[in-house]
Amino acid sequence: MKLPDVQAHRAPRPFRLTRVGVTGVVKPLRVARHGRANHLVGTFDVFVDLPAEQRGTHMSRNIEVVNRVIDEHVRKETASLEDLASGIVHALLERHEYAAEAEAHVSADYFRERRTPQNQAPTLERYQLVASATATREGAERRTIGVEVIGMSACPCAMEGSRAILASKGHAVEGFPTITHNQRNVATLIVETPAGHSVEADELIDIAEASLSAPTYELLKRGDETALVMHAHENPRFVEDVVREMLHAVTTRYARLPGDTLVVARSEAEESIHKHNAFAERTTTLDELRS
Repeated sequence: MKLPDVQAHRAPRPFRLTRVGVTGVVKPLRVARHGRANHLVGTFDVFVDLPAEQRGTHMSRNIEVVNRVIDEHVRKETASLEDLASGIVHALLERHEYAAEAEAHVSADYFRERRTPQNQAPTLERYQLVASATATREGAERRTIGVEVIGMSACPCAMEGSRAILASKGHAVEGFPTITHNQRNVATLIVETPAGHSVEADELIDIAEASLSAPTYELLKRGDETALVMHAHENPRFVEDVVREMLHAVTTRYARLPGDTLVVARSEAEESIHKHNAFAERTTTLDELRS
């Protein structure tokens, strides 16, 4: 017996919807890059637009597309998450003949081996990769790759206030880091990858981590802890400073990318002396930054 296609019925309220789909689809991935294979667990959000006259989208097609494209890319050894997202959006447009646009987002935890600041002990550190792709039936496409990095920021304001008070009491503090409060800071950096260009996630991690007052580590012995705190206090930064450091590094590192390349830099600090967080962000293009 053929069941009715209720999704294809006419919508009782005919308004176009810009994004309809599924979120939180979790799948295992294997990304091979520069001779190294990374086994990841990816979380996918995939969408198409929906015409005003159509009541619903066919949700199961989204899952079928994600499964098929992942299988194809695993056999070919996917080079990047943004390549995978690109394959998904084009497959979505094939399966949803009524859609004019498609969008896919994928995020995954990613681990890199680091060395602690003083003892140089090996430690495995977690980062998050975020990739996306959008495509239209007319052929336009945009892809991005980005990272979220957890680190540390030390407040310049409290430091200068502490220095002024200590100096007024006769302490020789000029040129030395002094007392301040710290935050766990999440730095996000996203860069568009135009056709014919690629951006390494490892490079973005390095940029974001260097823009903070200091990185953080899962493993810290006493000497490492002291070295880390000293380093952070020698580099006090507001969230605004973190964002501007990332933007500066992007303009120098990616001079080869076209001027209309999209860049998103964000910093959010979990405040230690407030119940709220501090936040700064810039969404821009390389041309705007270069000017």
